[in-house]
Amino acid sequence: MRHSLDVAERGADLLEQKLRILRSEHQRLLRTQETAARAWRDLLPEAEGWLLRGLLLGGEQALDSAAAGIGPAEVTVHWTVSMGVRHPAAVTTSVPNRSPTAAAPSNTALVHAEAAYARAVCAAAEYAAAHAAAEAVGAEVVSTRHRVRALRRHWIPRLREELDRADLALEQAEHEDSVRRRWAARTTDA
Repeated sequence: MRHSLDVAERGADLLEQKLRILRSEHQRLLRTQETAARAWRDLLPEAEGWLLRGLLLGGEQALDSAAAGIGPAEVTVHWTVSMGVRHPAAVTTSVPNRSPTAAAPSNTALVHAEAAYARAVCAAAEYAAAHAAAEAVGAEVVSTRHRVRALRRHWIPRLREELDRADLALEQAEHEDSVRRRWAARTTDA
C-alpha cells in the first residue's frame, strides 16, 4: 500500500511537471495563433477589395476567365509531438503561378487580387495550423489538469486513509499479540 501511495504521489508530481510544460507551450501557441489570425485578417480585406475592383471593371466574365488559368493551392502540414501531444508544427503552402498558356486577367485589379489572395491563402493556412496546434495542446492541458486533480483530491487521500487504517490495524494487532504473550508468560510462570 505504501508503494501504491508512493507511485501515486510520484505520478502526480510528474503530471504537474508535464502540466507546467504544456501550459508554457500552450501560451506560446496561442501567441502564434493570434499573430497568424491578425495577418490573415489584414490580408483578406485587401484581397476582397482588389476582387471587387476587378469585378466592377471587368464583370463576372473577366473573373471567370482569370480564374481559369489558376490551379488549386496545395498545403502540406508538418507535424510534431510535444509532451505526447501530436499537433501541427508548420505548414508549407504552394500557390501555383498562372500557366504561361493561360489568358492574362483582363484588368490589373484582378492581377492584384490574384496576388493578394495568394498571400491570404498562405496566411489562412498558417492560422489554421496554429489554431489546430493551440486546440490540441489546450485539450491536453485540460486533460492533464483533471488527472492531477483526481490524483491529488481523490486517489492519494484515499490511499492515505487506507494506509492509516492498515497501520492502525497492524499496531492494534501487535498490541494484542504483546498482551497475549505477557498473559501467556504469566500463566506459565504461575
